[in-house]
Amino acid sequence: MTFRMPAEWAPHESVWIGFPSSADAWGAPLHRAQQQIAAFANAVHASGHGERVHLVAGSAEATAIAVDLVDNGVHVEQHLIGDIWLRDTACIIVKNGNRRIARDFGFNGWGERFDYPGDKSIGHDLAIAAGFDVTKADWILEGGSIDVDGEGLAATTVDCLLNPNRNPTLHKEAIETRLRDDLGIERLLWLGDGLANDHTDGHIDNLARFVGVNHILIPQGHGADDPNEAVFEDACKRAETFGCRVTRMPSVGRFVQDREVVPASYMNFYIGNTAIVVPHYGAQNDDAAIAVLETLFPDRKVVGVMADAVLTGGGSFHCSSQQVPT
Repeated sequence: MTFRMPAEWAPHESVWIGFPSSADAWGAPLHRAQQQIAAFANAVHASGHGERVHLVAGSAEATAIAVDLVDNGVHVEQHLIGDIWLRDTACIIVKNGNRRIARDFGFNGWGERFDYPGDKSIGHDLAIAAGFDVTKADWILEGGSIDVDGEGLAATTVDCLLNPNRNPTLHKEAIETRLRDDLGIERLLWLGDGLANDHTDGHIDNLARFVGVNHILIPQGHGADDPNEAVFEDACKRAETFGCRVTRMPSVGRFVQDREVVPASYMNFYIGNTAIVVPHYGAQNDDAAIAVLETLFPDRKVVGVMADAVLTGGGSFHCSSQQVPT
């Protein structure tokens, strides 16, 4: 048996969550983003009934702020973290039976867009601190660009994984081979474009998420002005043709910040041991998104937490976290 990346709903030992720390990177939304990430961490921790949370701050000042915002039992740590998007910069923990190792993939700032000190080292640092053996992969891969069902099936987007700003010398078949070797992915569902104005070049965790074995959740366009309706419908057709069971969930719809349409998505939820935390935006379908996830995960509490300030940094709760499977 090869090492395989478990599904997110498999039991977690803990989770790493990045905490906004840089005023230069975040600007005016920094304080509200800190409050929202702290609320996310508290919801995952669930007063000790959820999972162990390691909240990773990038400075002494941010560490002190985080300690004041989180519940007792949430572990606040200071590291050279860069920005908070640990889904993309932390290692992916893979398993072979009871053995676990940390896969440390290359990172180039989402196609050389952003370069923060610590982004290229934080994954290795956290994995070593947690006692993992680390294996380095010699290619670029962000955790938010793939989603898995734990049984060898993964979804991704052509928009991101085949973008020449990541691995210009790797063709489709070569990437499929590397995903099989490094993460135990035997079948790959290639979706097309990601969300409009997503500077990650279309990460899958804003577009489609597995909620069961061969069962994928995809948004339904909301309103005639939804900028992603065509993307959602194309993803649905591709998934159904591939043979996946598809469930639909209302999208956020058109969402504007600073006069620009931004990729607000309920898909950026986090599946914890006892809770599922869904980003809310003060949008019409916030409650509807919770209702759909409650039917899909009746054994977990589904919690909505405001994420509009976090979104100003380019992502949401799933982007800021990376789970450690038991």
